[in-house]
Amino acid sequence: MSTWTAARKVFTGDSLAKTIMRTSFNNFFVLIVTTLTSILTARMLGVEGKGELAAVLFWPTLIGSVLSFGLPTSLIYNLKKKTGTTEELLALSLWIQLPASLLAGAVAWICMPLWLNGYGADIIQLSQIYCAAAVPLAVLTALTTALSQGLDRFSVYNGLLFYYPLLNFIGLVTLWLMGLLNVQLAGAVNFAASFLAIMWAFLRLRKHMNLRAFRPLTSRQVLRPYYSYGARVYGMELMGTLSTQTDKIVIVALLSPKAFGLYSVVYALSRVFNVVQNAVTNVTFPKVTGMEHSKIVETVGRAFRISMAAMLIVIVPALFIGRYMLGLLYGPAFLEASLTFYLLSLECIIGGGSWILASAFNALGRPGLVLFRQIVAYAITVGLFFICTPIFGLDGIAIALLVGACVRLAFSLFSFPMFFNVPLSRIIFDKSDITFVLQTIQKKRRKGELKDAEFASHG
Repeated sequence: MSTWTAARKVFTGDSLAKTIMRTSFNNFFVLIVTTLTSILTARMLGVEGKGELAAVLFWPTLIGSVLSFGLPTSLIYNLKKKTGTTEELLALSLWIQLPASLLAGAVAWICMPLWLNGYGADIIQLSQIYCAAAVPLAVLTALTTALSQGLDRFSVYNGLLFYYPLLNFIGLVTLWLMGLLNVQLAGAVNFAASFLAIMWAFLRLRKHMNLRAFRPLTSRQVLRPYYSYGARVYGMELMGTLSTQTDKIVIVALLSPKAFGLYSVVYALSRVFNVVQNAVTNVTFPKVTGMEHSKIVETVGRAFRISMAAMLIVIVPALFIGRYMLGLLYGPAFLEASLTFYLLSLECIIGGGSWILASAFNALGRPGLVLFRQIVAYAITVGLFFICTPIFGLDGIAIALLVGACVRLAFSLFSFPMFFNVPLSRIIFDKSDITFVLQTIQKKRRKGELKDAEFASHG
């Protein structure tokens, strides 16, 4: 089978495996571009400048996630359940989220001097302007991403995730070549890249987003299940946001801009281990929603086991060269955070596995289990933040996150026998996984050979 035929087979088709494969490739390229962007800003702005830029970009991400109210996930779920039209479901989100985002931007403007007490006046002012403009954009991006997932338009989903960092990188390189790269212009380029990416997605999905069709009133049969599912999911997602963002809040509050610069670099570098698991989570939930319960458990369990095995194999050699790459790519100044990088890498894989399992609970209509898991893990993590950070600094932050990830994974695993009568052994290990992988590879190879033979005969 030719190389072109093999590549074409990966990037065509709508099966779960092929969609995950394409999304994994996309996530890998996004990671490359993001890493190059991180290297550029770290080299050009220095450790402290990198920390200041991270502080500017941090708040819209946090606030936008808080303002989700579970509605993007509810959009996916209710599109699959065919609760209402796309216009009705989008309208229900926009009526709440857009006014809330404008209000949140105003509150952030007022509170920013307090939140960034240890930063200069110019960085505080930049953060105020950027946050007020970027929060509504973050809300629209989340809804558009969810819409593309719910409609199985994963080409739009992957494009939205890819074009934003790509455009941002191109803009930053242009500034660097012109000798104009600084924190203020880097923030402006980041906003412009996000805006252009969301405009591209709007154009691709425009036939599903007919604003004229949005009606001021929506039937109870649509409104009630949409908001109800969103409310149930929101608690879980809010805890997930806090779990992934509280570390930055603690660093801003307790440590220096230099510490934020170090942490932002090693944290981003450690996410390389989450490429496949993120793809599995983001594809699996919309794909399995609506299936029979036994099929959901089987599909999610297999995705969890295979992805965890693959990532645990990859992490061993990667950690050996991690410190070398950290110094080579970012400079010797970042080597003092190498232990933090090791701990965060392990946390990334464990936490990624727990989110794959969480997709089963959401698809089964039991997001409350994930919420409880998040609350318990978050309480433990936050407690460890304030115990470990004053003692170990950035390493203490990483230790707390690692413990929290282990708690989430353990709770997720033991929830299957407790709430779904699924044996724990069935989730942890299934010898048929190896047979499944080998048969999948052989099946793809046979199909490729048949198509090659058919093409040759017609030629």
